Amino acid sequence: MAIIPQMNLFSWTEIEELGDLDRLRLVIEYLPDDKLMRTLEKERKNGRDDYPIRVVWNTILAGVVFEHKSIESLIRELNRNAQLRWLCGIENGKVPPSYVYSRFMKKLIDNEDEIEAIFLTLVEQISEVLPDFGKSLAIDGKAIPSFANRKNKNEKEDGRRDTDADHGVKSYRGKREDGSTWEKIVRWFGYKLHLVVDAVYELPVFFSVTKASVPDINEAHKLLEKMKEKKQPALLENAETMAGDKGYDDTKFIANLWDDHGIKPVIDIRNMWKDGESTRLLGDYENITHNYKGNVYCHCPVTGKQQEMANGGFEKDRDTLKKLCPAKQYGVSCEGMTDCPVAQGIRIKLEEDRRIFTPIDRASYKWETEYNKRTAVERVNSRLDVSFGFENHTIRGLDKMKVRCGLALCIMLAMALGRIKENQPEKIRSLVS
Repeated sequence: MAIIPQMNLFSWTEIEELGDLDRLRLVIEYLPDDKLMRTLEKERKNGRDDYPIRVVWNTILAGVVFEHKSIESLIRELNRNAQLRWLCGIENGKVPPSYVYSRFMKKLIDNEDEIEAIFLTLVEQISEVLPDFGKSLAIDGKAIPSFANRKNKNEKEDGRRDTDADHGVKSYRGKREDGSTWEKIVRWFGYKLHLVVDAVYELPVFFSVTKASVPDINEAHKLLEKMKEKKQPALLENAETMAGDKGYDDTKFIANLWDDHGIKPVIDIRNMWKDGESTRLLGDYENITHNYKGNVYCHCPVTGKQQEMANGGFEKDRDTLKKLCPAKQYGVSCEGMTDCPVAQGIRIKLEEDRRIFTPIDRASYKWETEYNKRTAVERVNSRLDVSFGFENHTIRGLDKMKVRCGLALCIMLAMALGRIKENQPEKIRSLVS
């Protein structure tokens, strides 16, 4: 946490408030960066201190907060804006030149772990002031195109080429109201940001950056493992649900969430059945069928009429879903109810099919409600594009991308923490004044 420099009374008598610079004040004041600063100052040792570590760091934060696409743009703004220079701690108008930022960025890349530590500390601090933070989680991957258009044939690293990025593809499918299907395929050259966010407060809780070709589900397994090992075990213990799209429809991942962490998976499902196969018999029952989405039907033993069974909830001690007779629950007519072998309801073990049968019944309203929270990731992604410039950037290289994503997410959390502690909870998601 940095100490804001005191304003010179005689130089700034005409200024009553910081205005838009208050966003930067929040970040500087609430970012737990002391350890990183000490590390960088220790590495400098007795070197020249024309541009103090803290000053350069504050100006870099300013560049991220105010969406400067390049160092040159940031330098021009610092030269023009005396109030911004004051807030960053620049004395005598001595703005760092571009080569200072190039060297400083290399130092940040070498200390990438410290930036991750800042992020994790912020998550912990927000958890302390928001007790329900992290209970509802959502996961998704975000495509981040490289500043380079394609892979260069010359693999020699020179600071200009992007030798780390590769090609990624993501497809989206759905059904229109008229029943026809649609498909959208997105291709890009660059990287992928894998995000776990709080689905209620719309704030990040964990992340990783990979090449674009890394599948979402592969990285999801690694994210869970990292969180479990040493990063955020307490967060996993407090989490109740995790929502994700079809990209995370994986038996092992779904089972791991519930069996190992007690987190109820709310993952959209792909149709893996053969064409034309709409339902299957359930277990050893002769008049019970189900579809791939988890809807369970009973068939009248007299007329053969099909009715969807009612949801009876989840029995945690048995790991079973309860399904109840629709005739008894809804009052519908059923001629064979007295002879029906499942008139008293049935229990479905999750192990029947871990993808289809999950602790929150896919056929329930609760599942839809929890799944709709997944859009929180999309809104976090949108803020990264709009407020942090990832839609149009000049970043090359995986290491730089990791640092840049880490800084953006740290700033997002620091600003949210500041809003909470300064009694502005309604602005927790706001990245503008």
